[in-house]
Amino acid sequence: MSDTPARIVARPYSERASLMLAQQGVHPVLARIYAARGIASRPDLDLSLAGLIDPARLMNSARAAELLADSIAAGASMLIVADYDCDGATACAVGIQGLRALIRSSGSDARIDYLVPDRFKLGYGLTPEVVALAATHPRLGKPALIITVDNGIASMEGVAAANARGMAVLITDHHLPGPELPAAACIVNPNQPGCDFPSKSLAGVGVMFYVLLALRAELRKRQAFTGPEPNLGSLLDLVALGTVADVVRLDHNNRILVAQGLKRVRAGRASPGVGALLTIAGRGTARASAFDFGFAAGPRLNAAGRLDDMSQGIECLLAADAPRALALAQRLDALNGERREIEARMRDQALATLDLADPGGRFSLCLFDRSWHQGVVGIVASRLKDLYHRPAIVFAPGENGELKGSGRSIAALHLRDCLDLVSKAQPGLLRRFGGHAMAAGLTIAANDLERFSGAFEDAAARMLVPADLSSQIMTDGALEPAYLNLNFVRALDAEVWGQGFPAPTFADSFRVTGQRLIKERHLKLTLAREGRSVEAIQFNATARLPDTARVAFRLGVDEFNGQSRPGIYVEAWEPVSEQV
Repeated sequence: MSDTPARIVARPYSERASLMLAQQGVHPVLARIYAARGIASRPDLDLSLAGLIDPARLMNSARAAELLADSIAAGASMLIVADYDCDGATACAVGIQGLRALIRSSGSDARIDYLVPDRFKLGYGLTPEVVALAATHPRLGKPALIITVDNGIASMEGVAAANARGMAVLITDHHLPGPELPAAACIVNPNQPGCDFPSKSLAGVGVMFYVLLALRAELRKRQAFTGPEPNLGSLLDLVALGTVADVVRLDHNNRILVAQGLKRVRAGRASPGVGALLTIAGRGTARASAFDFGFAAGPRLNAAGRLDDMSQGIECLLAADAPRALALAQRLDALNGERREIEARMRDQALATLDLADPGGRFSLCLFDRSWHQGVVGIVASRLKDLYHRPAIVFAPGENGELKGSGRSIAALHLRDCLDLVSKAQPGLLRRFGGHAMAAGLTIAANDLERFSGAFEDAAARMLVPADLSSQIMTDGALEPAYLNLNFVRALDAEVWGQGFPAPTFADSFRVTGQRLIKERHLKLTLAREGRSVEAIQFNATARLPDTARVAFRLGVDEFNGQSRPGIYVEAWEPVSEQV
């Protein structure tokens, strides 16, 4: 098992931007942090709804609005075909709730429902098999319009099958398209050719929310509302949850969506489903953060799609009252516990295999075990990627002699591009693949595993250099001991942090005056600097620190017995010889 420590590196920043932000009233430490994330002036920190990019700039959003408005006017039946992860589930819930509200306010008798394919039997996206199910929906019969959320951009065969059955298809997606686009009635995807929407990182739920904004504007233009216009802002907690959980880059537009969703949650206006997911995870809503969405609510929602049926997760998000939402959240929590047990077993097996294989000389990791579960391979790939700092793909058995794989990558390698390179070098090897820079899914024949492993390694070796395989912790430099207080930590917690806008990590040298193991898994530390001592913890670590160490750490709030205090969480350390 790899024990190479991560290098602690200071994140570069513009001193000029930092000074300007401080002069505009931003806390001096926050000014430095923001400058390191590309913020140049205080208006860049404005996360009000007024700053959202105009929906009209999203290619085909007006056409989608016309298609949906026509369907509502005709009293047509519409079916959302959802994906089975948190982004897909929240996109489905946003679509269902938003369309139902717009239908009611228009006085229409149009109907809207949803379908979540069984990922283990029907695969990913709008396949012909899914279309066949949609055509005989138990509540709608054959819908006039199929709406995909968080999928569909690669569904050439499925869209053709829907067209052949007389069902139009509206695709809302954010994944990277292939060389050919489906023959859908309309495609809304910020990453499709010709779309100049500035936020290419919009999640699937964000795309659906934008389509609803365009639809409301279209219905307003048609003077179609017979009642009050729906407040689509009530959906923002769902938009925020899906955006954070899908780990898309939090550019300014996405940060607005997340900030506004969190604002609703903190004000006690969360939807029953989101509130129940936070409650069952032991998180309060008054100080809910993006971290809570990503590491508490999101995993519980994802567990349904990984192990069972994502319709349970969607029903939780659609629940109209707290008791029903809580009952469904408890089921999701149980599934999440089961998922963690399966993941731990698979991870231990994978690590044992890697110990024997010694991955140190390889640019990639590729693992398979016939006992592994399809729904958890992505999480295990993520853990292995973090541990060994290499792109990792983990396979589990699929149907009909196939292997289903899920991969995660490091910043230096665009995973979908790497798989595209494999597909060109070995035509026919990849039966299906798709994804983006950091994550991807694929299907291969069971007897092609060794050939794929070699081809993936060759492609990774072409795209990487040895230096790319050295992990590093990017930090925001030193933090004066005076700022290790609850007010400063609260100020950090109030911000929206995430992918592409990382939460601050600091680094400084300390004397280690105390250390002991807790539950044989975590290291409790006493760190001293400039005459002050602080308590810290390093999770899932047992290696003792030297007497003096340079420590990379993040801050949080520790709640214990009703008391709050700053929490210091060690991310990495390295020995130093200096006196502190």
